Amino acid sequence: MPKIEDHPQRYALVNELHARPFPALSVPCHAVYVAIKEPERAVGRDRGADIAHLLALLDRHGCAHPQPAATHFFTTIGRHSLKWENHTEFVTYSAFGAGLSARAFDPSEADVFPEGWLATAPGARLVSALIRVEEMPEDEADMLAKLEDWFVPESLAISCVVDGAAVIAGDFRIDPAGHMRFAVFIRKGAEGRRVGRIVQRLCEVETYRAMSMLGLMRARDLGPQLNALDAQLSTLISGMTATDQPPEAVLQTLLQIAAELESLSVQSGFRFAATEAYEAIVNQRISVMREERVQGRQTFGEFMTRRYDPAMRTVKSVEARLHAMAARATRAAELLRTRVDVERSAQNQRLLESMDARADVQLRLQTTVEGLSVVAISYYAVNLLAYIAYPLTEGVGLSKGMTLAMLAPLVILGVWGMVRRIRKKFH
Repeated sequence: MPKIEDHPQRYALVNELHARPFPALSVPCHAVYVAIKEPERAVGRDRGADIAHLLALLDRHGCAHPQPAATHFFTTIGRHSLKWENHTEFVTYSAFGAGLSARAFDPSEADVFPEGWLATAPGARLVSALIRVEEMPEDEADMLAKLEDWFVPESLAISCVVDGAAVIAGDFRIDPAGHMRFAVFIRKGAEGRRVGRIVQRLCEVETYRAMSMLGLMRARDLGPQLNALDAQLSTLISGMTATDQPPEAVLQTLLQIAAELESLSVQSGFRFAATEAYEAIVNQRISVMREERVQGRQTFGEFMTRRYDPAMRTVKSVEARLHAMAARATRAAELLRTRVDVERSAQNQRLLESMDARADVQLRLQTTVEGLSVVAISYYAVNLLAYIAYPLTEGVGLSKGMTLAMLAPLVILGVWGMVRRIRKKFH
């Protein structure tokens, strides 16, 4: 029996759901995480360069290569498990190693990604994080003492997550070695993939937080430009009713401002939309960890509310201001264009009235000319007819003057009637 044909992308769509599984990690362990992004036009970057950079790392360890069009890859390099992911705007490298160094967050742990290799990356380092995973001490005070020693107390965020399975902590500061640091304390008996999920979500929170903050930088860059355009726009709108400037010149200036605002909106549209999406991911990743407070300390969610949310609100306010200014400039241009149209209509009306007056004058002149034409034509016609009729009238005793007197009324009436008929024909 013939079988129904599958959609060409059916299996690819299903496989995408399972493309990036969480790593299974044993305790104690550590993770090194790096996110690389091109500073400009990262969406349209050369993905082949990302693959080539990954291959350079794999070749150092003699590892197998991924497929040419791969967007994710798992392998082992030395004593670490490597996870590589190619995202829309950035590339991430995660290395997971068993055991812990004697020194907490030892920078040497990041040597899994050599400095020489990182220097050849097709982009810039946006995120670099060290994550320390160890068993939770029986005495909570010992854990808090470690955290106070490792992190800056003023910005330290601590949460008990995943129904008490772990405690996560971090101060969201970059240490002297250039790394963000996070600590994870796991209760005994926690399953390896649950540990991997917690570590992966910490990496995602930091990555998408950094990506969304790019929108804040863009919003700050737009501030001075919007301030200058806002002042120009306000001055033009307030002076729209003035009569000392031609409205065409004001309209041209308004259109230039509207075009510049539209250009800024186009240039910033993707970054602001991406910021909104990344913010949603950050909040979702924190939400799924189901945070609980640890001895009154601020949670990750509270830290984001105090330090992160204001930045996102700034981005949204700048985006709203940009759209509002563009709409205001458009409305002002429409109003001024209406004013120009009304003035042109009035000018056209006055022009038509002057044309009517000139037509009336021309009609009067035409009537006068017609009268003079009748007189002139009649004069010549009477003289011509007199030359023709005089030999005849002389035989009956009529003088030349009498002949002219008799012919003149008849000729004048005839010429006047002929001119009248011609004028009626043209009308």
